[in-house]
Amino acid sequence: MASFTRCDIVSAEQKIFSGQVTMVVAVGSLGQLGIMPGHAPLLTGLKPGPVTLRLEDDVEEVYFASGGFIEVQPGHVTILADTAMRADDIDEAAAAEAEAEAKRAMEEQAGELDYTMATAMLADATARQRTLDELRKRRR
Repeated sequence: MASFTRCDIVSAEQKIFSGQVTMVVAVGSLGQLGIMPGHAPLLTGLKPGPVTLRLEDDVEEVYFASGGFIEVQPGHVTILADTAMRADDIDEAAAAEAEAEAKRAMEEQAGELDYTMATAMLADATARQRTLDELRKRRR
């Protein structure tokens, strides 16, 4: 019988997910994390991109987190994201347009602040595209 841990994904706006999981996969500050029941306590930054949850019935769900923190405690994983959503809810056309717009903004930068904002926009758009790619890969 599989072992479970509780997982909550919370954004600034709302709780996105709350339930039992057998595994959480996300990209932390220092690289890819695979968290299973019994994982050592941990607190780290969360990089923008996909968060994959393996549920009780071995079904995998993919979410997008735009950054934040992940906290692992005995029996509980909490993802505190700036923005989070189900990968199915990402508008693919809007994500592609945002990426193109961010690239244009980087090319047409007028100052350091503009470049910094364009870089942040590009990182977010690229992370949304990676999340969509992860979702497509899981559906194959």
